[in-house]
Amino acid sequence: MTAAKRNGVLWALIATSLPMFMVSLDNLVVTNALAEIGKDFEVKQSELQWVMNGYVLAFAGLLLAGAALGDRFGRRRVFLGGIALFTVSSVACAMAGSVVTLVIARVFQGAGAAAILPVSLTLAVGAVSRAQRNLAVGVWGGVNGLGIAAGPLAGGLVTEKISWSWIFWINVPVGLIALPLALWAVKESRGRERSLNVPSMVLVTGSVVSAVWGIVSAADHGWTSTSTIIGLSLTAVLAVAFIVSERSSSQPLIPSHLYRARAFVLSNVVSITMYFGVFGSIFYLTQFLQGPMGYTPFEAGLRTIPWTLAPMFVVPVASQFVDRIGGGVLQAAGCALQGIGLGWIALVITPDVGYGAMVPALALAGIGMGLVFAGNPATVISAVPENEQNKASGANNTSREFGGALGVAALTTVFSRQFAANTSGDQASAFTDGLEAALWVGVIVVMLGAVSGLCIRRSSERAGDKASADADAAEDSSVAVTVA
Repeated sequence: MTAAKRNGVLWALIATSLPMFMVSLDNLVVTNALAEIGKDFEVKQSELQWVMNGYVLAFAGLLLAGAALGDRFGRRRVFLGGIALFTVSSVACAMAGSVVTLVIARVFQGAGAAAILPVSLTLAVGAVSRAQRNLAVGVWGGVNGLGIAAGPLAGGLVTEKISWSWIFWINVPVGLIALPLALWAVKESRGRERSLNVPSMVLVTGSVVSAVWGIVSAADHGWTSTSTIIGLSLTAVLAVAFIVSERSSSQPLIPSHLYRARAFVLSNVVSITMYFGVFGSIFYLTQFLQGPMGYTPFEAGLRTIPWTLAPMFVVPVASQFVDRIGGGVLQAAGCALQGIGLGWIALVITPDVGYGAMVPALALAGIGMGLVFAGNPATVISAVPENEQNKASGANNTSREFGGALGVAALTTVFSRQFAANTSGDQASAFTDGLEAALWVGVIVVMLGAVSGLCIRRSSERAGDKASADADAAEDSSVAVTVA
């Protein structure tokens, strides 16, 4: 590869990774600001979680739409539009005067993120040769890990030293740099199928939103309440309607044959379970650090580093072993370590626990998260033909963001029930009991992800590469015949 081409690849990877860093940063940047936001707006836990879930739900619900729009109108064009929307909505978040306004602005942020994330991976992979694909995924995953690591720390530092509103202002200069950089360094590309299945887009978004809404309602009103039953029933109806729409469409959001790709399906199961445990646990763990443990927002952010910083180092290294040992093995090992870490915390946690007792568990969880970040997207991309990688990326990101939103909502239900049952004691003990119960649920779900990872066969992981190679060979043969 010439020096000019190497520089072009490097700038393309930077251009596709920088906006994705901004997106991953905002997944967790509010975690250490939640306590201050709650005080400012005087809201309870079930309302406060929408500051996270408003973002995550729009993100998860619109990811498939973002991927489809990229195939239709151009991935770089959608990528640039997503950066612009994300930057503008960040300004709206920073200027929000009520929790309702903040949640609405976070929804628009999530919509911008949904336009950025699925096409960013496709554009990054498209900028390199097939032999360099795992390297590109490793860089992409490493930057994603950096954003997740920086989120709680940056949120805590900015909240403590300036104001929680500034956690959103910091996105503005990043967006202003990312727009011209992407316009210059990234080449436009489109998918072969360029139609838009609007009914499926609406149905999948509605089913994701109503599912989390129903679970959140259960935390406030119980599983037998009218609002909970309506939310979960609507989820079932919309999910069935989505399946019917997909099966009857000539251009489905997710081609039906992908559901028969073992590595693709099981990797998405891993995404759901892993993010369920991570997002649901960190939502309450950061509040525990600031509540019963008495740390400031910045101090709490520093103490999550063993967990959140590890992926930045683990992902680039682990990505080099995907082809050698298999992405499924990496995902299984990552989920197992994550589950052990969460279980360890649940065992040692008390109102007066010392931080040192939690450090090994946080480190194990962080290493596990990095292994999943390395193995999961690489396995998904390799399991499908090249022309369907954008759709596969959209589906995979939808799974993980839905898992995150579901984790926060479900563990809020568990936490709230346990907390309410222990209010006769002091608040610190009640909070600790609620956190412990929530963590054990997270452990169970994450361990299901480990089992799913072990069921991924090595042969199915490379099916997409083989299909792409066969397609290339067929195309070359066709050209040769035509020339002859």
